[in-house]
Amino acid sequence: MKRITGIYRAPAGHWVGDGFPVRSLFAYNNKGQQISPFLLLDHAGPSNFDASKTPRGVGEHPHRGFETVTIVYQGEVSHRDSTGKGGTIYPGDVQWMTAGSGILHDEFHSKAFSERGGMMEMAQLWVNLPKEHKMTEPGYQAIKADDIPKLKLEGGLLRVIAGEYQSTKGPANTFSPINVWDLVMAEGSEQSLTVPEGWNTIVVVLKGAVDINGQKAALEDTVIFDSADTEISIKAEEETTLLILNGEPLNEPIVGAGPFVMNSEEEIVQAFNDFKAGKFGDRLS
Repeated sequence: MKRITGIYRAPAGHWVGDGFPVRSLFAYNNKGQQISPFLLLDHAGPSNFDASKTPRGVGEHPHRGFETVTIVYQGEVSHRDSTGKGGTIYPGDVQWMTAGSGILHDEFHSKAFSERGGMMEMAQLWVNLPKEHKMTEPGYQAIKADDIPKLKLEGGLLRVIAGEYQSTKGPANTFSPINVWDLVMAEGSEQSLTVPEGWNTIVVVLKGAVDINGQKAALEDTVIFDSADTEISIKAEEETTLLILNGEPLNEPIVGAGPFVMNSEEEIVQAFNDFKAGKFGDRLS
């Protein structure tokens, strides 16, 4: 059974733009190599929004050097980027955006959701790119809920977004070996999961509470494991949603500043200079 190295409580929340009240459940600035190749996870909501004629959200901003993975649980999020891609992400959908050498994008509540109002909940994961792919061409994967394999477990349902589980492969294309699993468990149910040995593994509680490998984890807790061994045992103390992440560590320097994550300070300076010089593609407005 895998040894838990730490269970971390969610910090105080903050707003991203005017549309996403988030808590950053883990981040590379204090976890670093312990969570590689993952960098950051924001959990937005669940929050109720009144109807509005003007969509709320966050305006145009840049990224370089990593990927963003947006999983919508409630509400609708519309996305545009400088590659000309975009669309609306509905409940159960996933948007996998590769910033690579540089991208501009914005994220707002969809027009239809804004006009009717309602509950908004989403998670956004940042996945680091290996050094050799930091400057890859920007890209966008729109993954519909119906395209994500769903495995019925005893008392639960596991969605394979990336990587694989029990030979079932997820639809996301990745630049390094990772698994991204979305698991819903009924109250009182128990699951035993096997993950690759030597990979970094993180379990995040997005809803409910669990007993995991003999320790308690509550709402918005992040559980980080030692890389040795392979077994995780979970018992849901109430209806629970978990995001389970494991990946082969990159073992490369991590240097970040704001929307850029690279391997050196010099590359960060270059990213800011390139952004100011308009090298991240066409502006959105």
